[in-house]
Amino acid sequence: MQKNYFPAVGKYILVLTIVVLFTDFAKAQSVYLPQSYQFYQKFNADIYSKSNSLHTSLRPFLIDSSINTRYNQLMNLGVDTNRKSWVSRKLFNEHLFQINAKEYTFYGDFLSENIAGYDFKDPNTQPAYFKPIGVVFKSKLGVNTRGFQFGGTVGDKFSFYTSGYENQAVFPSYYKKYVDSLGFVPGQGYDRSFGKTTKDYSYATAILSYTPIKQLNITLGQDKTFIGDGYRSLLLSDYSANYPLLRLTGNVGRVQYMMMWTYLQDMNEKKFDTFGSNRRKWGLFHYLDYNVNNSLSFGFFDAVIIPEADSTGNRRGFDVNFVNPLIFIPGSGSSAQPANTLIGFTGKYKVFDKNAIYGQLLIDQLKSSSAGGNRTGFQLGVRGADIFGVKDLNYIFEYNTVKPNTYSSNQTITYYTYYGEPLGDPLGANFKEWTGIMNYSAGRFDFQGQLNYSRYGYDGTVFDYGNNAALPSNPVSGKTPLGPGVTTSVKYAEGTVSFIVNPKYNFRFELAGLYRDEKTALGSKKTAMISFGLRTTFRNLYHDF
Repeated sequence: MQKNYFPAVGKYILVLTIVVLFTDFAKAQSVYLPQSYQFYQKFNADIYSKSNSLHTSLRPFLIDSSINTRYNQLMNLGVDTNRKSWVSRKLFNEHLFQINAKEYTFYGDFLSENIAGYDFKDPNTQPAYFKPIGVVFKSKLGVNTRGFQFGGTVGDKFSFYTSGYENQAVFPSYYKKYVDSLGFVPGQGYDRSFGKTTKDYSYATAILSYTPIKQLNITLGQDKTFIGDGYRSLLLSDYSANYPLLRLTGNVGRVQYMMMWTYLQDMNEKKFDTFGSNRRKWGLFHYLDYNVNNSLSFGFFDAVIIPEADSTGNRRGFDVNFVNPLIFIPGSGSSAQPANTLIGFTGKYKVFDKNAIYGQLLIDQLKSSSAGGNRTGFQLGVRGADIFGVKDLNYIFEYNTVKPNTYSSNQTITYYTYYGEPLGDPLGANFKEWTGIMNYSAGRFDFQGQLNYSRYGYDGTVFDYGNNAALPSNPVSGKTPLGPGVTTSVKYAEGTVSFIVNPKYNFRFELAGLYRDEKTALGSKKTAMISFGLRTTFRNLYHDF
C-alpha cells in the first residue's frame, strides 16, 4: 500500500494561504475571468492594440484596468434597466443571487445546458430516446446539464469562484469512440456510464485568488492554465480536465513570471493501494513573458513531470527540492526521481494595430538514435480584430505540428498527460493541423465559423506510433508521409449562431451545424450534425479533433 505524504504538503499550503490572507498591502485586483475562447476573443481589439502592454499569453486573465472597460460593456450587453419585475431582471439582466456591498460582492447562478442534436450520417436506425430537457421531448443526440456557479470578492485583493456540473449526454459517433477508448469525457470527468450510449459525468472548478500587492497574485484551487496566444497550445493547454494547482504570478515592469505546482493523476497505470486509487504525479511549470515593447514579446517555458511513486509502488511523496522558483532548472533534487522535462518558447508581434502574429516552439528531446529522432513541436499563427474596418469582426488562423512520441518518456507515468489526456494539443503528437476561425458580434447575436484540417499517424489499438500521448512510446520506424502509423486526415467545419439572453452568465440560445470527414487507408467516416438548445457559462469544451 502506498503511504500518503500529501497531507503534509496540504499543511504548508494552508499556512501559506492564511499568511497571505491576513497580510495588508497596497491596493490590487484579483478578479478571476474564466478561460473561454468564445468570450475571450471579444477582447482582441483591446489586448492586441499597440497601445496596450498587457501580457496576453498567460490565461485565465485577471480583470485589470486594461480590460475592465470592455468587460463591463460585455456584462451589460442588452441590459434594460427599465425591467422592474424580479423574474425579468433575473432572466435578462442580473445574476440569480447578487450582492454588491462596500466591502464585498457575491453572485450565484443556476447553470443549464439543454442541447438536442441529430447526425444525418449516423447509420443507427434506433428511435430517439434521449431527453435533453429531462422530460417529454426526445432527440437522438444531445446534452442535459445542471450546474451552478458562485463567485465574489472580499475587499479589492481577494476573489473566489466555484462551479459544478452534472451531465448526461449522447454524443456523435466519433466523439463517443474517443470517450469509450479513454473512459473519460474530454476536459471534464470520468465516464460513469461504463460503455453505455448515454454518458454520465461531472466536474467542478474552485479558485481562491489573492493579490496582496499589485505585482503578485496567488491562486489556489482546481482549474486549468493556458499558455500562448493561439487557439491551441503546444506547451500547456486547457484541453484536459481541471487539476489541483497552486499558481504564483508576478508582474514587475515588462516581465511577467509564473510558477505553478500541480497534482496530476494517471488512470492507465498499475494501482498499488487497496482502494484502487489512480497513480499520481507532480507537475512543476515555469513561464516567463517579456514585453520588449508594446508590440513585441518573448516567452520562456519549462515543465517537469515527476512520479509520486516508482514502478514498484515505493512512494517518495513530494520532494522539497521540487519547490524550485527558477526556470530551466528542473530541481528534481537529491532523491534523483526520474522526471520528464520539456522546454518551450513563445513569441508575439503586433504587426498592425489589433493584429498580431504569434508562435510557439516546444522541445521535448533533441536527436537521439535510441529515441528515433527529435521530439519537438511548432506553432505559427496570426490573429486580430475589427478586420476590414468592421467592428467586432475577429479572426484567427493557425498551424500546429508535433513530431512522433513527443511528450513521452521512459516511464509512462511521467508522460505529459492528465487522466490520459494530453496537456498540450488535443491531437497529442505525430500530427499537422491547420485551423481558421472567424467571429462576429452584432448586438446580442454572435456568429462563429470554423474550419480545421488535420493529418496524423493513427496509433491503432496495439502499437503506439506517437499520436496517443497516453500509450507507451516506441522508436520511429516504417514512416508514412507524415510519420509512423496509419495516415489519417480529418476535415472539420462548424458554424454557430447564438443569441445572448443574459450576459452575466452567458445564457444564450444556440444553433450549430457540424461536418466532420475522417479518412484513412482503412476507410472513412463522416458526421453531419445539427443541434439547437440553450447554453450557459463561460468555459472551453473541445470537440474539434
